[in-house]
Amino acid sequence: MTDQLTEPTTTTLFQTERQREIVGITRQSGRVEVAELADRFRVTTETIRRDLSDLQRQQVVRRVHGGAIPWETDGFEPLLSVRADQHDPEKRRLAQAAVQELPDTGAIIIDSGSTLNRFAEVLPRHCNLRVVTNSLHTAQILAEYEDVDVIVIGGKLRKNTLAMVDADTVAAVDPLVVDTLFISSDGLSATKGLTTPYREEAALKQAMIRSARRVVALVDHSKVGQDQFVRFADWSEVDVLVTNSEVDPGIVATIESLGTTVLLA
Repeated sequence: MTDQLTEPTTTTLFQTERQREIVGITRQSGRVEVAELADRFRVTTETIRRDLSDLQRQQVVRRVHGGAIPWETDGFEPLLSVRADQHDPEKRRLAQAAVQELPDTGAIIIDSGSTLNRFAEVLPRHCNLRVVTNSLHTAQILAEYEDVDVIVIGGKLRKNTLAMVDADTVAAVDPLVVDTLFISSDGLSATKGLTTPYREEAALKQAMIRSARRVVALVDHSKVGQDQFVRFADWSEVDVLVTNSEVDPGIVATIESLGTTVLLA
């Protein structure tokens, strides 16, 4: 099992960062051991057991004797309320920077996710836009905007994210034509583009991309360099990437050489 883990972490991580790494290791390895995690993160085994108990309550891992395994074999994701707290200052910076990519009028799609919830919160109060979204959280935020026409895409509700993501949602998006899509991603790399662990989510994101004249991706720096299970966009399909200034300049240069404008926040 030890050879499946990377080198021990040498810097102290916040609890949410440590737990995020534990989820990633569990997903990659299929099983993690308490003692090995304690050694990797240089914390006590009791701390790791508390982390695993927290993650089990979030339904992202299952506790087993001596360690944990993924909650599901086909991918999993933490509750929206948990993800909203992860890298929140960075997500708010992305949201503020992405506002400049709004069209003056017309229609946009706002994808689901904690970063895009932050984006919805900073939309100008009197923007004259039609907003299409599959996120109940985003719809609730924008319901208070008098000048915004909100259209919620139907489908089966994913309870962890409060978003609709299934074949019916894809079918509802396919006939649409919008000016700009604001989209998120679970993973991003210069070589693979934008990726997600979830096949249904990938199909919906691809439909959104097909419906949009311009695509703006908001991805915080913690996801850069990660390749997830399914690729849903190459850089040729992304007009603008909004990410954090902490990203390696070499990665930024490579992405820009492929034709995507990168905005650092």
